[in-house]
Amino acid sequence: MQQVIRRLAVDDAEAVAQLERDARAALLDQRGGPAHLAERPPVGKWAALADCADRPVWVSTIDDVVLGYIELEIAGDTARVMQVYVEPEAREIGFGDWMLEAAIEEARSRACTVIEGFALPGDRATKNLYERAGITARKITVSKSL
Repeated sequence: MQQVIRRLAVDDAEAVAQLERDARAALLDQRGGPAHLAERPPVGKWAALADCADRPVWVSTIDDVVLGYIELEIAGDTARVMQVYVEPEAREIGFGDWMLEAAIEEARSRACTVIEGFALPGDRATKNLYERAGITARKITVSKSL
């Protein structure tokens, strides 16, 4: 069983598009999920990001089967984790940590001075992922529909 973290290839586009659909479906039941989904439409066209310098994407695979992805956005000196998702059955392997490590290394190589991400309220697994990498909350946004 070969576990690999690598940059997104054009051939991965359909697998990552399906993972994105799965990730978005999972957010529907989370507090704050529907609002987040309304603010950020799906990427959908992942093949276009295979060579995009300002939106690098990594995938995690076992025996060439894509089981997770992380999307980074580089804007000036800030790197933002836009999405990170690993299939539930593969979450205890360490893919999230390894993909986040690759994203942090990319941010450093681009002279970014900060990396940001987000976790929805109550999403302890994502918050723990960031905290293991030393990424901690600096602001919490609260909201109420009127």
